[in-house]
Amino acid sequence: MALKYKRILLKFSGEALMGDGDFGLDANTLKHVVSQVKALRDLGVEVGIVVGGGNIFRGAQIQGSGIERTTGDHMGMMATVINALALRDVIESMGMKSQVLSAMSIEGISSGFNANAVKKQLSDGEVLVFAAGTGSPFFTTDTAAALRGVEIGADIVLKATKVDGIYTADPNKDPTATRYAKLSYDEVIQKNLQVMDMTAFVLCRDHDMPIRVFDMFKDQAVIRIVQGEDEGTLVSAGE
Repeated sequence: MALKYKRILLKFSGEALMGDGDFGLDANTLKHVVSQVKALRDLGVEVGIVVGGGNIFRGAQIQGSGIERTTGDHMGMMATVINALALRDVIESMGMKSQVLSAMSIEGISSGFNANAVKKQLSDGEVLVFAAGTGSPFFTTDTAAALRGVEIGADIVLKATKVDGIYTADPNKDPTATRYAKLSYDEVIQKNLQVMDMTAFVLCRDHDMPIRVFDMFKDQAVIRIVQGEDEGTLVSAGE
């Protein structure tokens, strides 16, 4: 089957790497996530990744401690670097080339981001992991995913969550909740659906970057998406 999306930006939270634990990294979960990336590469899909750092550090942990918000955000960025390094090594252990590109300067650990160079690396088959968010405090890794998606010329931003799309209500609490197959940017705003934080969402909308929200741990979900099948929820400009 032909590919609908040939270059993607894959975004998932740090918590997605914890497995059944409540902190840190789970080896089996890392391998599972990277196996999905390998399946994409085997199809010829070019993959850039943005990962969060909530499995290691969250700003809420330090509220009221005397640590400033800016400092806390920098700590969170460093947590994403830890996750990115772990992903890179597992990616390479599965026979793919990979590199960590950080928005924070970390000599000897990661390289900086250059959009033109990144596009060539992706075309050459490297799996690139973008760390440290946007490099600035007050911006989430959702915003980093939207930004990197636009910068690398991705066909779509794929946001992995714990459920298989966007629902009319929390499906874990409301058994009558139904999944949206498609939504327009305007519908997301009108319905106040929490797809991404507003800065990230507006960036995608302004650059006509489609977003697909899906369950990373649903078997073959990401493969179905790049082949153009109905999986999760697509947010786009609409018809």
